[in-house]
Amino acid sequence: MITPERHRKIIEVLGEKQVATIQELVDATSSSESTIRRDLSQLQKEKKLKRVHGGASLFHQKGEELSVIEKSSKNAAEKEQIASFAAALVKNGDSIYIDAGTTTMQMIPFLKGKDITVVTNGVSHLELLLENHVPTYLTGGLVKPKTRALVGSAAQSGLNACRFDKCFMGVNGIHLEGGYTTPDPEEAAMKKLAISLSQEAYILADVTKFNEISFSKIAELREAVVITNELEEDVAYDFMEKTEVKVVTA
Repeated sequence: MITPERHRKIIEVLGEKQVATIQELVDATSSSESTIRRDLSQLQKEKKLKRVHGGASLFHQKGEELSVIEKSSKNAAEKEQIASFAAALVKNGDSIYIDAGTTTMQMIPFLKGKDITVVTNGVSHLELLLENHVPTYLTGGLVKPKTRALVGSAAQSGLNACRFDKCFMGVNGIHLEGGYTTPDPEEAAMKKLAISLSQEAYILADVTKFNEISFSKIAELREAVVITNELEEDVAYDFMEKTEVKVVTA
């Protein structure tokens, strides 16, 4: 089967199954595993599909933002593992920014007892920060009901008065060409500004965020270090060519 035919067959299989393993695509095209992996890499570059662990799925642009409650129930164990690793990077004396988001929120219990200052735009973070006796400033601004994030010109003004040793950010998509993205332009603006005000920037994201694109761009891949859980080797290699990726293992 020649390359264009294989590519059409791969897209056809994914259209029927939504998600297909590499072995299923090998069987469907009568090709070798190495050939299918090359095909998937090429089709991903063309934004026709996304690589997932052990296979691929069709590429869908994400425009909808989930609520805090909806996000909290997804990949909770992986998020805690990532958050624990991220919190260990925070040293006494640091001034840090913690972005609104469920993975960044899980950092907070691991910060207890550290001599640090936190700035956040996460309304949901506030109670947990106070419970763990972490000195905290809110940015101010308009509260976005769905994600409980403070956004808008007042939030940006409050944030712009600060400078950070480190910032810890959530995103909805991490893509080789699209960079870091999120559905809401106002949240994207806050995230972009925080990264620019920090000496070191970290993106906290489980593997489901890779090869996804949302509506609003935040930054290029090279502008932050990614902390994630286990990535398939060839997927990790592609991203490591463009930025540093810290893979947390159990």
